[in-house]
Amino acid sequence: MIKLVKVLFGVLQGAIIGLGAVLPGISGGVLSVVFGIYKPAMEFLSDPVRRFKTHMPKLFPYFLGYVIGFMGVANILAFFLERYPAPSICLFVGLIAGMFPSLWREAGLHGRKSSSFISMLTAILVIFTLLFLLKQTSAVIEPDFIWYLFCGFCLALSIIAPGMSFSTLLMPMGLYTPFVDGIGHLSFEVLIPAGIGGIITIACLSKTVNSLFDKYYSVTFHAIVGTVVAATFMTIPFESFCTSTISCLINVFFLAAGVFIAALMDKMNFS
Repeated sequence: MIKLVKVLFGVLQGAIIGLGAVLPGISGGVLSVVFGIYKPAMEFLSDPVRRFKTHMPKLFPYFLGYVIGFMGVANILAFFLERYPAPSICLFVGLIAGMFPSLWREAGLHGRKSSSFISMLTAILVIFTLLFLLKQTSAVIEPDFIWYLFCGFCLALSIIAPGMSFSTLLMPMGLYTPFVDGIGHLSFEVLIPAGIGGIITIACLSKTVNSLFDKYYSVTFHAIVGTVVAATFMTIPFESFCTSTISCLINVFFLAAGVFIAALMDKMNFS
């Protein structure tokens, strides 16, 4: 019974990661880090044949949930994001904030050095700068096969590089809506090039990330912590807190709800 509950919980967390991947401003990679599956996922993707027996039993519920969240439930929750964007984003921010103690704990498993803190601060500055510049960019592109290849690259990058939301990369270029709409309607004109771009990106970059973990665990993980901090901060809808007292209280409620849910998930992971 306990094993079944853990499997269902893994599916739920995978669905949340899938939702985070597709919803604007949220990074599925960040959520995979805070839920503790980023490193095993990178290990599996770097060598899926050799690690299938050791990693797939644990990761399968998350992969299943990811597909459900990305392809199915996301269409429903996208409605809430469109109608109630600030509370929806605050809920995800609360989830990330609530899992941060677990993330910090995992980053320090092999100790902390001065280089660890330097890598974290560097990541914060780089991600802050990158996301700020992307928000200032405004260009519209007519999507075609090549651009959908690029969309697949961005989607895979948002998984491999925590903090990189593919919506943040695609929205300024006008590619987000046709890309997500094409996936939601199972359009092969979108799925085929995006799949090719995603597979190539994962095959090339996952090995690099896994190698960094093996050789420079503390420095690499603290860089990811810095990425999570910067990306989460840039996601917070600060302006919505100032529109009215009611909207501010609603946002605070959903932030607290996210933290509470994350604390329950963290407790479940350790039980």
